[in-house]
Amino acid sequence: MRIKSENLDIRQIAESGQCFRMNMTGEDSARIIAHSKLLDIKLAGKNAFDLSCSKTEYNRIWKEYLDLDTDYASFIDAIDPSDEYLNAAARGGSGIRILKQEPFETLISFIISQRKNIPAIKASVEKLCITCGKKITDDIYAFPDPEAISALSEKELSGCSLGYRAPYVREAARRIACGETDLEALRSLDDDRLMEALLSFYGVGKKVANCVMLFAYHRISAFPVDVWISRIEDAHYGGRFPVERYPGFAGILQQYMFFYSRNK
Repeated sequence: MRIKSENLDIRQIAESGQCFRMNMTGEDSARIIAHSKLLDIKLAGKNAFDLSCSKTEYNRIWKEYLDLDTDYASFIDAIDPSDEYLNAAARGGSGIRILKQEPFETLISFIISQRKNIPAIKASVEKLCITCGKKITDDIYAFPDPEAISALSEKELSGCSLGYRAPYVREAARRIACGETDLEALRSLDDDRLMEALLSFYGVGKKVANCVMLFAYHRISAFPVDVWISRIEDAHYGGRFPVERYPGFAGILQQYMFFYSRNK
């Protein structure tokens, strides 16, 4: 089916570091693996995109996943006109949307992400999916469920290039598989209590917790600080970005800055 949407750039989203199973398949096309399904998306003209799904599946899954009901132009318009860097970053990344990803996949993926670059994260995530995920096609696998990951041996986990993160991944999967933590139930918590709940996972610090809040629970006020954002804060904001100036949506601006800085 074909959709029309402004402030949607599939390459910018694919390269924004928020999702590790969205990859470009051509100059203007990408493939997303999520919810145990495939979605191929291709630019089909100005603000037009062709999606490899039915209208029913689009309305049930992909419209929300791509966050297409949110007005991102309003966030860009709210940026302080005197902030030249942030305005440039927003213009440069204006097609980024915050994907609404599944909490378990997001939690495990960002535990894996610690001290890894994006290609290495993607490689580890794919190895994990191939090792214990269910087949979608002959060579594409869904992200595994908690029971499948918690059942892996140390050798199998090591084969996914997880390094020191392996016990963190196993313990998170165990907690969820046995019902000790219900990730869906965490949606009802306020931001402070959600942060506290995520920090209770073995190996999860503030940066990972903020990423999970932003990319799985769509708490767009969450502001993850990694090495890229830290450099931006030092270079342009005296060591600290003024999140209080942008209540409720600083996390979206973080994505603009992250993408702009990496690509610049």
